[in-house]
Amino acid sequence: MPAYPRKELEEMVERWLDANKQSEQEGDWIKHLGAMYTDDAEYSWNMGPNREFIARGRKEIEDWALGAHMEGFEKWRYPYEKIIIDDQQGEIIGIWRQVAPVKRADGTEYEVAGVGGSWFRYGGDYKWCWQRDFFDLGNVKTMFMELAADGQLDASVKQRLSKLAKGQQLPGVYPIHADPSFVKKLQGLLAMLRIVLLGK
Repeated sequence: MPAYPRKELEEMVERWLDANKQSEQEGDWIKHLGAMYTDDAEYSWNMGPNREFIARGRKEIEDWALGAHMEGFEKWRYPYEKIIIDDQQGEIIGIWRQVAPVKRADGTEYEVAGVGGSWFRYGGDYKWCWQRDFFDLGNVKTMFMELAADGQLDASVKQRLSKLAKGQQLPGVYPIHADPSFVKKLQGLLAMLRIVLLGK
């Protein structure tokens, strides 16, 4: 991994933080963050012991990571608490919090417990070429349960949880031991077979 000028990486971080703030204010993650990835970037996170989310390429990142998976979280805030820059490897760690856009009856904020963050790899030209998020999935689920019990869970999040409970997956979710490229090839093969055998 190449080294980059420290000032360039610091500028990248400032641009990223500004884009995040604009996304939170406008409720549009794609508009401000999508252009900050290289065309061949990869973005992933773990979804428990059996599943991973992986988006390959800027289009999948925009459509899936910043689009489908952020539905219902348009107004959530993810304030960064700590940034660590490694200019020799061109990598950055950002530690953030997850704060819901509503408050409890006593005025306190609904916030996911534990530590959340993103591990970035810089690709030059003020764009990321790789990102890996990490957070405590158990604490996220607990927060959803509390929001639901208090009647504060966003309707689109409720709908998503209902689909997941019925076994319907969001795009980009793969079995943890499966190669996504193999899964894509298999899906393509099945689609071709469907056309040949069923004509549709």
